[in-house]
Amino acid sequence: MINKDMTIGEVLKVDRNLAATLMEFGMGCVGCPSAQAETLAEAASVHGINGETLVNALNEAEGK
Repeated sequence: MINKDMTIGEVLKVDRNLAATLMEFGMGCVGCPSAQAETLAEAASVHGINGETLVNALNEAEGK
């Protein structure tokens, strides 16, 4: 299960296809080295996104 304290790198290790969901939220820099170490909560804050909404979307998309 994905949570807000996971880094983008950890999320992508769970399922590389989740990059598409991150990009849908405007996070086109998922491949940047610095973004890999950023938590979902931090990334959501920087991008003005509701972190809970992002985490829910990632959990829904996982394994599809």
